[in-house]
Amino acid sequence: MGTATPSPEAPDRPWRTEGGRDETSRRPRRPRIRWWALLVTAVVVFLLAYAGLSTYTSGKEPTISYTEFSRQVDAGNVGMIYAKGDAIQGQLKKAQPRPDGDGTYTKFTTQRPSFAGDRLWQDLTDHDVTVTAQPVVEQRSLLANLLLSLLPIAVLVALWVFFARRIGAGLGPGGLLGRKAPPRPVELQPGTQRTTFADVAGIDEVKAELDDVVDFLQRPDDYRRMGAKMPRGVLLTGPPGTGKTLLARAVAGEARVPFYSASASEFIEMIVGVGASRVRELFAEARKTAPSIVFIDEIDTIGRARGGGASMGGHDEREQTLNQILTEMDGFSGSEGVIVLAATNRADVLDPALTRPGRFDRVVGVAPPDRAGRQAILEIHTRGMPLAPDVDLAHVARTTPGMTGAELANLANEAALLAVKRRQREVTRSDFSEALTKVQLGAERALVMPEEERRRTAYHESGHALLGMLQPGADPVRKVTIVPRGRALGVTLSTPESDKYAYTEEYLRGRIIGALGGMAAEHVVYGIVTTGSENDLEQVTRIARGMVARWGMSEHLGRLSALPDDPQQAYGLAAAPQTLDTIDTEMRRIVDECYEEACRKLRDHRARLDALAEALLANETLDEADAYRVAGIPRPARNGDGEETRDTAAPGGGTGRSAG
Repeated sequence: MGTATPSPEAPDRPWRTEGGRDETSRRPRRPRIRWWALLVTAVVVFLLAYAGLSTYTSGKEPTISYTEFSRQVDAGNVGMIYAKGDAIQGQLKKAQPRPDGDGTYTKFTTQRPSFAGDRLWQDLTDHDVTVTAQPVVEQRSLLANLLLSLLPIAVLVALWVFFARRIGAGLGPGGLLGRKAPPRPVELQPGTQRTTFADVAGIDEVKAELDDVVDFLQRPDDYRRMGAKMPRGVLLTGPPGTGKTLLARAVAGEARVPFYSASASEFIEMIVGVGASRVRELFAEARKTAPSIVFIDEIDTIGRARGGGASMGGHDEREQTLNQILTEMDGFSGSEGVIVLAATNRADVLDPALTRPGRFDRVVGVAPPDRAGRQAILEIHTRGMPLAPDVDLAHVARTTPGMTGAELANLANEAALLAVKRRQREVTRSDFSEALTKVQLGAERALVMPEEERRRTAYHESGHALLGMLQPGADPVRKVTIVPRGRALGVTLSTPESDKYAYTEEYLRGRIIGALGGMAAEHVVYGIVTTGSENDLEQVTRIARGMVARWGMSEHLGRLSALPDDPQQAYGLAAAPQTLDTIDTEMRRIVDECYEEACRKLRDHRARLDALAEALLANETLDEADAYRVAGIPRPARNGDGEETRDTAAPGGGTGRSAG
């Protein structure tokens, strides 16, 4: 597989390439220098430097009046003079104040008037003034002044040419002063394997969508013969870390075509027009090496819907860059073999002109992987790790619902780092367990709590755990700890056995009851409410609002979606005031009912609550088996072969006592 080797003199570009053709034989493009601009600048610098040097040179010795000169001769203070015509240079024996009042002087120049009838020679002889044959004040010659004046110009020219060669552009707008030097293209080193579909796991349905693109790039003539046209653009959408960039690289690697990668933010500059110029450059390079793939990451940076009013500054630059992308994609006839891939986390904010057929014909959603996909991703990221026999990647995948590929890669790396710190030769199951706890709950904090505060935290976490065990259909409790982590003084971690696509009203009420378990336990045991339930109440409010305003689980509001799932839209502008009042009333009703049920269950099972709290005070952390054993509740049957679903609406996670 051929890889491009960048020429040492190749100009920098704001994109990276893989698998390009060998361009070492190409003649390097020389920077275009506008010599007339350089000449004008040189003349201006020369005049300024010459004027400055002349002022500096002539200003060293003052010019005094002939009257003052005569006075100094009469006073016997003139030591020597030199005369050339009526111009006289001299040196005093004692320094005198300068005529302008700025210090003193000893050397001077003056001019003898042509009408003077004095006895100058006799006075000089009487006062023993030496008349020399060499000038008292040494003046620079015209050649010396010229050389000194040209020195700054030479430095300026050298710097100008140096930066022009480094930037690889002209000296006008968009050149030395108009754009920053972008990073050099990143090429694969010889012998390095390119990314292929073998390096991508957990998103098989997306790979199937992109197989058509790979097949077209490999067999373009067959498609042309049948009159078929491939999509000009494919837009990859999905949450961060799901592998959109990796997929784009894999498509290019699988098809063995050049891959041009750029982030949309790299096209934006302060000077309007630079971004559009870079877009033209990028697509021109892609056409030269067709068939090829152009990948633009985070395209929502420049692809947001355009406003109707006049804009200034960065908005003008963004819109011009977007217009240039639209123009370039319209310019494809389908025979160039250039396919544009783009990725974004916010497909809802893109301009409609960008996503219409003929530009980005296909929109492919890249979702977090299911359980089998997570296991395959873990297997890829642990290929180079020595795993201990007790490591069960299937179990790790089962306890990480909702995690993306990037998060799973980070989990595997954290486990390896723990193994290195412990001086182990293999990565063990406990390393993965602790790494998962660190990733999900945060790092441990060295915090010394008073005994009363520690006991209250133990009851708080026991309330969460016990209600999670008692509630039918609730997510199993994985770990309970009163060790401070992140902002939490204690955490109870619950995750489902399998991923979930949809949720029932009973399940969501159970989630609310479990989240309110900490506050209910403090109320039942101590009769008080503390600030430690801040995070719990945020979770309860989010679930209750979704039940009432989005998922139609309220009889009073009806089966409608009153509030959109858009965090950027103001709450008060989403619905009528009466509807908002009804939403608030229904949310309070649901939460109050769940809180009463939580308090009732904890009172009925007070002995189990006390047992869990005492065990936490003694051990600080209880894993799943120990927590169910101490509470005297049978563990739920594992559903290892259950339906593969995905956690989307209300992801499982931890509840705990906040450090409020």
